[in-house]
Amino acid sequence: MIGAGSWGTALALQFARAGCDVRLGGVVELDLLEAMVTDRENKRYLPGVVFPPNLRACPTLAECLDDVRDILVAVPSHGLRDTLTQIKPLLRDDSRICWATKGFELHSGKLPHQVAGEVLGSDRSMAVLSGPTFAKEVGEGLPTAMTVASGDSEFAQALAVAISDGTFRAYTSEDMVGVEVGGAVKNVLAIGAGMSDGLGFGANTRIALINRGLVELMRLGIALGAKRETFMGLAGMGDLVLTCTDNLSRNRRMGLALAAGKTVEEAQEEIQQVVEGVLAARAVKEVADDLGIEMPICQQIYRILYEGVSPRAAVEALMGRELKPESE
Repeated sequence: MIGAGSWGTALALQFARAGCDVRLGGVVELDLLEAMVTDRENKRYLPGVVFPPNLRACPTLAECLDDVRDILVAVPSHGLRDTLTQIKPLLRDDSRICWATKGFELHSGKLPHQVAGEVLGSDRSMAVLSGPTFAKEVGEGLPTAMTVASGDSEFAQALAVAISDGTFRAYTSEDMVGVEVGGAVKNVLAIGAGMSDGLGFGANTRIALINRGLVELMRLGIALGAKRETFMGLAGMGDLVLTCTDNLSRNRRMGLALAAGKTVEEAQEEIQQVVEGVLAARAVKEVADDLGIEMPICQQIYRILYEGVSPRAAVEALMGRELKPESE
């Protein structure tokens, strides 16, 4: 496992609970990893959750990846390319890579599987792990379901078996594009849901935003080659609803903070962890513009974050759009 933040640690704990021998490493916060060697827990991100004996923190990448075949990377989207570049020289020829990263790469607009293909080569087995989850709940062993998507069905099945146990169930898919797009766009929409609730707009507004946001997510995903049915599953609608409705979501909390009058920088300082939706809003807008895809909700969230538009003005712009059939 590469990535010792809350999400990487939670997934490492789950693989260990399911019976795997797990090494947990990273490319940043090496002081945190050194502390975990002694403390046997991640006191910064998942305090109180003790590591089982088969989970070992490794302060160096060389120790973490020594003679390892299957590797899971859990880092923010803006750090994925650099992380893969650093681990590449340490991989075995038959090493298989999975990531739990959500988001388009900023500026290039590439999805994680495209970034991984460029860095590691397209002939290596790759997969993505995604779905409606919070690190805290996975870390505590609460019942959870996720999706493993890969063009290599054997690898997807092996990962699903390795992570599943009595409280965790993994489903497999071949649609890596759909699973990745769902994970990227939902973070943007969750900021919007937080702003809506923070402004007191109520349940009607929230569900309208989620439903029409799902339409936008599907438009973009299908244009990129995803399967429509993927967006009705865990990595689509499931992840979107969870992230938009629960305050464990950093992206939703960002929206709540913006509605309370805080700046993006003030909200980020308050949350103290990466809020993927902020960068994702820019990347999603760029990809949608390049493809000519209409995504009015995501567009307005971008304008709030980067152009100084007020949340109330954004809502007025959305509600004042030309009426059209629901199917469009």
